[in-house]
Amino acid sequence: MSNSIPEIADEESKVQAPSLRTTIKRIPKNANNEQEFLHAIIDEAYVCHVAFTDEHGSHCIPTACWREHNHLYIHGANASRMMKQLVKGTQACITITHVDGLVLARSAFNHSMNYRSAMIYGVFEVVGAEQKAESMAAFMEKIAPGRQAEIRAGSYAELAGTTILRMPLVEFMCKTRSGGPNDDEEDMQQAAWAGVLPIRVAHDAPIAHEQNTQAAPAYVSAWND
Repeated sequence: MSNSIPEIADEESKVQAPSLRTTIKRIPKNANNEQEFLHAIIDEAYVCHVAFTDEHGSHCIPTACWREHNHLYIHGANASRMMKQLVKGTQACITITHVDGLVLARSAFNHSMNYRSAMIYGVFEVVGAEQKAESMAAFMEKIAPGRQAEIRAGSYAELAGTTILRMPLVEFMCKTRSGGPNDDEEDMQQAAWAGVLPIRVAHDAPIAHEQNTQAAPAYVSAWND
């Protein structure tokens, strides 16, 4: 793993100006390439999709993700096809999308969606062995703040069998849409309901394991507040 990084730097990576592959040409007014906007998209996501190619063709694999500073992190078994390919320095494209609503217009081709999306390009770096436990703890903190202090930490063997990768958030594009339909003037008299059907992620009541004997901690009891 020649591209392993022994330590994690705290400084923010410099964002690139839009490249040929990050310049939005279709409805450019929907672009939002503020770093804070990208961070918010990642922080709200539990899953990203990682696209790459190998000798067998093209692949797009969903995987858990988290952010530390200005890097996106993923992890997986050392033996997984994705990990073995990405540690070689293969170019990858990561996508994340949040759908916020279905936009119903008065004509078929003016229907749309409200959304926030990101595409991130680059090469993954391997997180060094001495940083694995810290990065996995950061991942756990994202899932359930405070849980890391309650659980058994990863063993040496578990960490040794896991590859953690990070990608600097320097070449990316974000696109977003909000608001109602944009109907053509000649369709305004069409007898059809127009507006937005909002979509949001809802948290249902926690379900304790049948052998659980512990009282629900704050991050569990507040899950569906």
